[in-house]
Amino acid sequence: MKDFRNIIFVLIVLLFILQMVVTQQDKEALPSKPIVTVSTFALYDITKHLAGDSVEIVNLLPFGVDAHSFEPTPKLMAAIEKSDLVIYSGAGLEPWTKGFNFNSKVIDMSKNVSLRELGENEHNLHEHHDSQCAHSSIDPHYWLDLKNMKIATELITEELTKITPSQEKIYKKNRDDYIEMLIDLDQDYKDSLYSCRHDTIIANHNAFSYLARRYSFHVEALSGLSPDTQPSAKDIKRLMEHIREENVSVIFFESFVSDRVMKSIAKDLSVRVDVLQPLGNITADEAAKNLTYEDIMRDNLVKLHKALECR
Repeated sequence: MKDFRNIIFVLIVLLFILQMVVTQQDKEALPSKPIVTVSTFALYDITKHLAGDSVEIVNLLPFGVDAHSFEPTPKLMAAIEKSDLVIYSGAGLEPWTKGFNFNSKVIDMSKNVSLRELGENEHNLHEHHDSQCAHSSIDPHYWLDLKNMKIATELITEELTKITPSQEKIYKKNRDDYIEMLIDLDQDYKDSLYSCRHDTIIANHNAFSYLARRYSFHVEALSGLSPDTQPSAKDIKRLMEHIREENVSVIFFESFVSDRVMKSIAKDLSVRVDVLQPLGNITADEAAKNLTYEDIMRDNLVKLHKALECR
C-alpha cells in the first residue's frame, strides 16, 4: 500500500511538471502584441481609441508631467528601442529625439500636420522668455486644431494597419468613429464661440493660438511657449493694463504651472482665475477619472464660452 501511494505521488508530481511545461510552451507560442510608443496625450488618446487592446501602447509622458520639460528615463529609452512603431509630436517639443537612434519605424507627426509660425510680437516674447527652447519659431501645440487631429487620426490608422493587418476593419471603424467625434466637437466650438462680447482670453502660457485661430479669438499671454519661465515686471504690468481696459472677468493658467502670479493678478484686479487645459499632457487626477481628449476639450469650451461672454 505504501509503495502504491508513492507511485501515485510521483505520478501527480510528474503530471504537475508536465502541465507547467505545456503552459509555458503555450505562452511562448502566443504571438506578442506589437509595441507602439507615443509621446504626448493627444497621440495617446488617438492610438488608444483606434487600437484598443490590439497593441501594447507605451505612453512616454507620465501623467502629471509637463511635456515641455520632460526627458525620458533609460527605462523608457529601452522601451522605445523595442517598439514596432514610435510616434512623437515633433515641432521641437521633444529635444531628446535629436540624434536618437530609432531602431523601429518612427513618425514625426509635426511633419504631417499644419503648423503655425509665430508672429513678430509673439516671436519677440518667445525669444525673451524661452531662449533655451528648441522650437523658436514654430508653435508646437498643433493638437488643439481639430483639423490636425483628423490628419493625425488618419495617419495613425494607416501605420497601425501596417503592423497589424488583421485588425484593419476594426481600425477603420474606430477611425471613422473618432473622426466623427472630432467633427461634432469642431461644430460645437463654432456654434458656442460664434457671437461673443470679448475677443481675447488671458492666459499665463501662449499655448492656445491654434484654438484661437480656428475659432476667431485672440490670446494675450503672460509668457511665451514654455510655461516654466518667469515673467518680468513689464509683462505683468502689460497684462494688468489689458485686463483693466477690456474689463476681463476671468484669467487662465494651466495645471503644470505655478498659479502664484496669475492668482496675485486676479486678487489685485478682483477677477476670477481658472484652469484651461492645453492638452500637452493631463494630470494624474484627470487620468484617474479616465478623461479623454474630447472630455477635456469640452470642458475647455464651457470655460471659453463664459470667459468670452458668448451668446
